[in-house]
Amino acid sequence: MVSHSALSVHRGAYLDSLLLMATTVAMEEIDGVEWAGAFMGTARGLTDLATDGFTSPDLADLGANDLVLAVRAADSDRAEHALLAGRHAALDARDGPRPVQGAYVPRSLREAARARPAASVALVSVPGEYAALQAHHALSAGMHVLLFSDGVPVEEEVELKERAVRLGRLVMGPGAGTAILAGTGLGFANVLTTPRGPGAVGVVAAAGTGAQEVSTLLDRWGVPVSQVIGVGGRDLSDAVDGRMARAAVQILDGDDATAVILLVSKPASAAVAERVLAECRTTPAVAVFLGLQQREVAGIPVEPTLERGAMRAAELAGVTPPPADRGGSLARGSRPGRAAVRGLFSGGTLCYEAQLLLGDLVGPVHSNEPLRPELSLPAAAGAHVLLDLGAEEHTRGVPHPMIDLTGRLARLRELRDDPAVAVVLLDVVLGYGGHSDPAGQLAPVCADLVADGIPVVAYVLGTEGDPQGYSGQRATLEAAGCVVPATNARAACVAAAIALGRPELAAAG
Repeated sequence: MVSHSALSVHRGAYLDSLLLMATTVAMEEIDGVEWAGAFMGTARGLTDLATDGFTSPDLADLGANDLVLAVRAADSDRAEHALLAGRHAALDARDGPRPVQGAYVPRSLREAARARPAASVALVSVPGEYAALQAHHALSAGMHVLLFSDGVPVEEEVELKERAVRLGRLVMGPGAGTAILAGTGLGFANVLTTPRGPGAVGVVAAAGTGAQEVSTLLDRWGVPVSQVIGVGGRDLSDAVDGRMARAAVQILDGDDATAVILLVSKPASAAVAERVLAECRTTPAVAVFLGLQQREVAGIPVEPTLERGAMRAAELAGVTPPPADRGGSLARGSRPGRAAVRGLFSGGTLCYEAQLLLGDLVGPVHSNEPLRPELSLPAAAGAHVLLDLGAEEHTRGVPHPMIDLTGRLARLRELRDDPAVAVVLLDVVLGYGGHSDPAGQLAPVCADLVADGIPVVAYVLGTEGDPQGYSGQRATLEAAGCVVPATNARAACVAAAIALGRPELAAAG
């Protein structure tokens, strides 16, 4: 069947990245739509459109403030219906409630800062080409910055963070997906229900879902969290030299409300990690540097998993976590002759941690975000493969999988026909900004897989206070036949136990 492609251009209709995602979802939800995307008229946006086969004279002279909606559907009527839905979603979301007559509406970050002199944090979510400039404007206005945008060159990141250090401000990011500052969640934030008070843990994270994992575990164990400061995934690299992690640790080390510091990062430079942890001068601390072999840095313990890091932080705060659910009794066998683990993740840090654990238990694991270059994709037919569907190559022009599950559902359905698959591993990340009912979307497809003899292990990251409801999401997946362990590390170990038919591996890690 021949698809029909259509696009519409809206000049001067700027949308930030979150609104672009929401607009794309609105178009994709129209029956008969095969593909949809919302783009700004930047060089990158136009390149992405051309890659997807959309060219037109109308795109010739667009600028960064011009919006393009593109859709591919079964016929012209459905394509036009989708574009109309996109226009309504985009322009209604952008315009928001009508201002009171005569009310002042800021047209730039500088104007907004002047209108709200008490504001202390600016959230920057613009195309990467313009993000550093807006972040500099926020610093000039005396504010901290949560830099949600990605695509910022590392040289600009270093320049921003050097300036922030001189000004005594934080630049959280680029690509900082979450933070909780003074009880206020930003980005993909979870709702922490344990009241802030004595014995609180302060989290510094160069890993978005890593920050969410440890903070929600602490919350479920009754440990208060004072702050969650995301510093961007590159911060502990040699190039960035931990500039913001050091600044954040210094702040928490001098904070009377923080009793323990927990530092979380994906692969970190050992030298940078040592310089960062050396800033913990008076406050007890623990670190999780995923993939780093050292078990102590600068005299501070380094735990190998997010679960164990959160447990050690809880113990330092005077709370004994409940016994870990090792999941041994939950490990069900798969069909004979199948041995491959296949994972579809929305959280990059969760995917990375699972690769580490599975690599030790079942052997080499391939990924689009691999532990080592030789584990890059493509992989052999029977290989273990974990995909980070939140990585940039999977989110270019489409919503993040925490927001829209369409892409993950399609991949799940494809796994039913793969004769090598022994077990499927999923994460389900709750919180503000995410899909309103991810478990409800996933459960029917998971039930089909289980009915076909392919076990599904699904980890739910969240709290009872999250809009989706932690217990309800777990119950939905369990009713579909999924195994639902208590932590991401447990989920990886249970998947290994199922793939190899060795229940004792569920207690590894």
